[in-house]
Amino acid sequence: MSFEGRFLRFIQLAAMGIVVVGCYEVLHPFIPAILFAVVVCVSTWPLYLHLRNALGRKSVPAAVLMVLLLVLLVIGPSALLALGLADNVVSMLDNARTSLEYGPIEPPEWLRQTPVFGERLDLYWQQLASGGEESVALAKAMIEPTRKFLLGTGNVIGQSLLQMVFAAFIGFFFYRDGDSFIQTLRDGLTKLAGDVGEELMTTIHHTVAGVVHGIFGTALAQAIVALIGFLIAGVPGAFLLAATTFFLSLIPVGPPLLWGGAAIWLFYQGSPGHAIFMVLWGVFVVSSIDNFVKPYLISRGSHLSLLLIALGVFGGIVSFGFIGIFIGPPILAVGVTLIQLWATHPGLETKLLSPHD
Repeated sequence: MSFEGRFLRFIQLAAMGIVVVGCYEVLHPFIPAILFAVVVCVSTWPLYLHLRNALGRKSVPAAVLMVLLLVLLVIGPSALLALGLADNVVSMLDNARTSLEYGPIEPPEWLRQTPVFGERLDLYWQQLASGGEESVALAKAMIEPTRKFLLGTGNVIGQSLLQMVFAAFIGFFFYRDGDSFIQTLRDGLTKLAGDVGEELMTTIHHTVAGVVHGIFGTALAQAIVALIGFLIAGVPGAFLLAATTFFLSLIPVGPPLLWGGAAIWLFYQGSPGHAIFMVLWGVFVVSSIDNFVKPYLISRGSHLSLLLIALGVFGGIVSFGFIGIFIGPPILAVGVTLIQLWATHPGLETKLLSPHD
């Protein structure tokens, strides 16, 4: 190749690089929203197709209804959680600080009247409460850091709500123009990977859908049944606790922290019957969903180990904020699946690097 040809080639590559960098800089603030919209649209695409067919193949009304469903099931609970933390954290911690100022908390009357074990439980409570001024001072010292942490968590969730709003807006166009997007992606993968391109696309779709259905479908089911239990037991802030259950379901031993705490609160309020109901409901209904619903949902798609789920959740939060909860696990699942696919197709890297007609 002549010097002029090499120089022209360099100019073309430089111009392409500038365009790519410029596009990245423009889209960089919206990358979490775009990824979130992709995950949601891929995992709910069959539902969208059924809805569109039911509406006479009208894409716009079907896309609008899917976005409204996203707002109802995800953005709404997230907003509820953020607003609940912002409104209630300060008052709850201030009440705790006031209670500590007046000395140790006395045990409830029903605890003393518990048959057989009442006196022993009351004595044990008194021994814990008589830990001295050091225990009270330690509890007071923990209040302010806890307050800052919870308020910071609420702020992070609030900031991610804006990304979710953008994701809902983007998701509308993904749904409406999804057929053309899918065809473009299919043509691109076929050009890059040849006859493996279709398999790549199908595998990625099944992976994302399986992980989302298995992880977040289970979390939604646990949140709904937890809400029913909180309402039956008369726990205040039932909707806020249910929204928190949804997100804590993504980590091991998350929901028991909520229904267990609610049971303790009910015991202290003098409602041992409701407290026992809350424990039984939590053990046999809320937590058992993880053993029955999740395997069924994951069996319809792709399996992701508990370690990768935890890394995806926490890594997604670190990288993208609160919205990363929904982005991290599917991205890791796709990465693992592509590695497995590459291992079963030894010539795949050659096909990706070689041009296809």
